[in-house]
Amino acid sequence: MERNRDELVFVPLGGVGEIGMNMGAYGFGPERSRKWIVVDCGVSFAGPDEPGIELIMPDPTFLEENAEDVLGLIVTHSHEDHYGAVLDLWPGFDLPVYATPFTAGMISSKRAADNIIDDVAVTLMRPGQPFQLGPFTIEPISVAHSIPESTGLLITTPIGRILHTGDWKLDATPVGTSPTDVPRLQQIGADTSLPLALICDSTNALKEGESPSESEVARVLEELIAAAPYRVAVTTFASNVGRVISVARAAQKAGRRVVMSGRAMHRVTGIARELGMMEGIEPFLDQDAFKELPRDKVVVVCTGSQGEARAAVSRIARGEHPAIDLNAGDQVIFSSWAIPGNEREVIDIQNMFVDRGIEVITRDDKLVHVTGHPRRGELRQLYSWVKPQVLVPVHGEPVHLLAHAKLGREQGIPQVVEARNGDLVRLFPEPMAFPGEVRTGELYLDGNILCTPDESGVKGRRRLSFGGHIGISLAVGSNGNVLSGPEIAIEGLPEVEDDESLTSVIRKTVSGTLKSIPPKRRADTDVLVAALHKAVRGEVNAYWGRKPNVTVFVHRV
Repeated sequence: MERNRDELVFVPLGGVGEIGMNMGAYGFGPERSRKWIVVDCGVSFAGPDEPGIELIMPDPTFLEENAEDVLGLIVTHSHEDHYGAVLDLWPGFDLPVYATPFTAGMISSKRAADNIIDDVAVTLMRPGQPFQLGPFTIEPISVAHSIPESTGLLITTPIGRILHTGDWKLDATPVGTSPTDVPRLQQIGADTSLPLALICDSTNALKEGESPSESEVARVLEELIAAAPYRVAVTTFASNVGRVISVARAAQKAGRRVVMSGRAMHRVTGIARELGMMEGIEPFLDQDAFKELPRDKVVVVCTGSQGEARAAVSRIARGEHPAIDLNAGDQVIFSSWAIPGNEREVIDIQNMFVDRGIEVITRDDKLVHVTGHPRRGELRQLYSWVKPQVLVPVHGEPVHLLAHAKLGREQGIPQVVEARNGDLVRLFPEPMAFPGEVRTGELYLDGNILCTPDESGVKGRRRLSFGGHIGISLAVGSNGNVLSGPEIAIEGLPEVEDDESLTSVIRKTVSGTLKSIPPKRRADTDVLVAALHKAVRGEVNAYWGRKPNVTVFVHRV
């Protein structure tokens, strides 16, 4: 690279090679003096391999190292994988956050709901109103997605432009939000004054055709609610305001009242109502009103579409909800899809309803959910409108990114650059990827502590979950004689009725090991701890078939 020439570069810090945790930086200027803007600051959710972890976030070390040249953060929309880490990572930068009114409301509401002390300064942005950050001119563009006020970004610099799509789809008739601004996209393609790089959503790059419209889901929900003989409960993503509006309109048309259960649902719809997005929708009733309504005059909208154990629909399925109960003949509509990793929990909830004679309707039965991301037909349409010189597939796992790259090449895009988190992609001039140029990684939110995976103690928790724990405590005098103990504590190992209990096996092992060590050697704490640790692990392994975690405490008297 020529060190003194201006370059426009892209550095993905999260979300490229994975679904979730989206964060990217765009840099402009010579190699040693670039100015940076950041787009999105999201989270992903921990799985069974990260026990006890609340959220996973991108490591912002690269931004911290270049903090003097970072100009601000632009948030495309308020799904957790795009804005969920803003209040955890961004306050330390003391730089502005640019967001639409709905996203700004979600940030403020999240701070209050989670009792977060730190705050960020939010500057409102609106589609069609460009603003300047250093050498970058940034224009938000309305795109249809499954949450209000989603935006793509047209980023213009002296040597080239970027269209960062964010999450989007083509939907001429969305509900509760604006359609994708097709005329503006066509104008971008007609402008040939500067080359264009397309940084584009790859989530559905494996799926042919076009995504159905949100209004088609609204029609199906209206038919189902109108035909239902008794109660209807609908669970969906709390952030999908358009879906909640569709359910509410269907309920009103059928002469039913909407009862809402779930704090997140109340929080999100409250923001939408304040911003005028729910005109004509009757106020929702709180869950305490459920018992006062006739069985054929109620629709329940509730959280828990991903199988969360403490969410409303899970508690209803278990018969543990304090205010809402369903009976045989009622219906539950899962107006959602199970995020990978959540399938088992969702199926378990559905089975609980089925066992109780409650009808379960999912997207496998009726069109009760549509994606918020573009399929291959929509990607082709976008290419034809904006006419990019460069395509960088993002927002996807490797299989999605590869499919998107192949599609771009098939459609004749001159330069298709495949990247991963930590690569530096030069967009203009001379597009090229430089793998692994930037430090990336993950941070865990472990309770109230933000830490690296190595700092988190997750490896130890995994060991405990497999092997349980045995604690042994004894007091030893200076001459090596045992003065008290051993006291034994066992956690997570099987205790079965047998000729010889596990506790008995451990006591005999400790006693035999102590006798085998001469008193002078027992006076050496390290020798004693190592011998007891090895002996107990070995004997328990022979008894149980697994090696437990063992901790030995020797108290010198």
